[in-house]
Amino acid sequence: MIELTDSYPESMIIHSVRELREHYHQLGPGDAFVGQLSFSPGEEFKVVDLMHRGVNFYPSLLSGFLSRSKILQAEVLSQYMLPDTFVASRSIDLCRYQARYTVHESVISKRDRKHLGMGVGRWSSLEELQRLDSLGSLPFTLVIQPFLEDARDFRVVIIGDHAEAYERTNPYSYRKNLAQCGTASPVQLTPELADFCSRIMQRGDFPYALLDILQSPGQELYLAEISLMGGLSGSSIGHEGFLQRKKLLQEQFCRRFERQ
Repeated sequence: MIELTDSYPESMIIHSVRELREHYHQLGPGDAFVGQLSFSPGEEFKVVDLMHRGVNFYPSLLSGFLSRSKILQAEVLSQYMLPDTFVASRSIDLCRYQARYTVHESVISKRDRKHLGMGVGRWSSLEELQRLDSLGSLPFTLVIQPFLEDARDFRVVIIGDHAEAYERTNPYSYRKNLAQCGTASPVQLTPELADFCSRIMQRGDFPYALLDILQSPGQELYLAEISLMGGLSGSSIGHEGFLQRKKLLQEQFCRRFERQ
């Protein structure tokens, strides 16, 4: 659906990737794309051109790409993640971190764009990953992190006037995802946790977000992952409530293009 506004001559607000492709060469300053980007491989570079031409995006392009890529999150948001988190694009990257990882008892690997815990693996050491790599068995590029023993796992939902947190637990696996037999129970969203999430969202330019946060036995907070959309079965807001608030935020954004 394309909406015409009169803040700019024939300005357009586009709500689907199909419409974006259709009107790609006509878009310019004052036009906007509202919604979730889902480009085909290789198409992502189009947004550089659209940005250069002054097209607006909601949510922001930065948050959209961060939401899609664990690798980009590890590059841009590493200051909020576990120390020694790094991106391994090739074998030499594993070698460079070998000495640093001797102090970590186990290691987590994450494949990009995998969800529900499916792309996560736990290893006894970085050396074990290097042995697999020597056999040509590693699907680079990977996010590598230390495994945090006895960590609490929180999912925080922040959208519009709604903010909540719940803890995910799983006695059967280190994967806490509800799709992997995890269970959820509501917890208080403390000022410290809310502030930590707010700083992450500000850095990634997220207007709303689902954040997976780890808390160490010493109460330190670390970002595990952030997304614009995800599982909400453990939340009080639910999928429909989240979508309703997202629609309100999108409408508020669109009103910026209407004549005052």
